Amino acid sequence: MKIWNGYGSEHSANLVMIGHFESADDARSVIEKLNMLREGAEADDADESNPSLFEAKRFSDQMLELLTKIKIYSLGASELGQFLYAIDWQCDGDKVVITTEECDVSAFLKVFLDEGARVEVFSPDVHKGSGYGRGE
Repeated sequence: MKIWNGYGSEHSANLVMIGHFESADDARSVIEKLNMLREGAEADDADESNPSLFEAKRFSDQMLELLTKIKIYSLGASELGQFLYAIDWQCDGDKVVITTEECDVSAFLKVFLDEGARVEVFSPDVHKGSGYGRGE
């Protein structure tokens, strides 16, 4: 019998990212852009002719068109796979709140910064009383 000893990076982060925007309209606009990016990433992922989004070196023509349309210019092609993660976002007045168990959130940070947000990132497991933790 073999005993396998190994280490992996699979874990739960319980992460919250909050983008604070100038207005509720700005926050709603970011939600729309995030939804469009998720739909675009899902379409690219479903297209068998495209490489894995996590290994992509170039944008598909459709994604490049979408990024130009919504004026998001800082994302790298390999970051688009982050939109396939189990990540939830919601609008809360002039804030967009993202909750996830992933640590790889650079794509969301870049979208927030491109849209002029002040950004908080924290674990509600550590920062209790934030109102964003599990069961709070």
